Amino acid sequence: MASYEELQQGVITADEGKVEDLVRQLLAAGNNPLDIIARGLTAGMAIVGQKMKTGEMFIPEVLASAHVMAKGMDILKPLVGDKLSSIYIGKVVFGTVQGDIHNIGKKIVSMLLESGGFVVIDIGVDVPAAKFIEAVKREQPDILALSALLTTTIPRMKEVIQALSSANLRDRVRVMVGGAPVTQSFADSIGADGYAPDAVLALERAKQLLD
Repeated sequence: MASYEELQQGVITADEGKVEDLVRQLLAAGNNPLDIIARGLTAGMAIVGQKMKTGEMFIPEVLASAHVMAKGMDILKPLVGDKLSSIYIGKVVFGTVQGDIHNIGKKIVSMLLESGGFVVIDIGVDVPAAKFIEAVKREQPDILALSALLTTTIPRMKEVIQALSSANLRDRVRVMVGGAPVTQSFADSIGADGYAPDAVLALERAKQLLD
């Protein structure tokens, strides 16, 4: 009989066929779709995150595991509908700032945030400040995450924070920033609430910001 531990292992080893089969077997056995997500898929991805942190797994492997987890989620999402939000601890709106089209790092961080219990609303790349403001108003997230990979575009992060203040939204959302040229001192200088140098620490920092 299929088990949550087997499903976790399927995510860790990025075995797409195995994960899809196990999800269907667990459903057929009467398991709650939310339990399959929480105790199987996201639990497996959380282990992947820890293995990345300790150097046992690397970014290509993490991406493969996240892809497989998403395939399992595709089977389950239609069955849970609005109930999906009940297993999450917070919501993040995430975008790459205007002038920057880099996306891979943002995707990796988004995957780990989702595996750690966050709903992630990805609003894309080359995002102007006004679009970030619209998303914060619409989604009412706990955290606004800003990404940039170019030294020429990181000043846009400050513009987004200033726009939040102008819209009287700054005290309603925590702002987290990251990307290769971003440092803790830069994050402090623009008034960000959080900074992380890599995807694993981004998940830890996001959880800290909720506290």
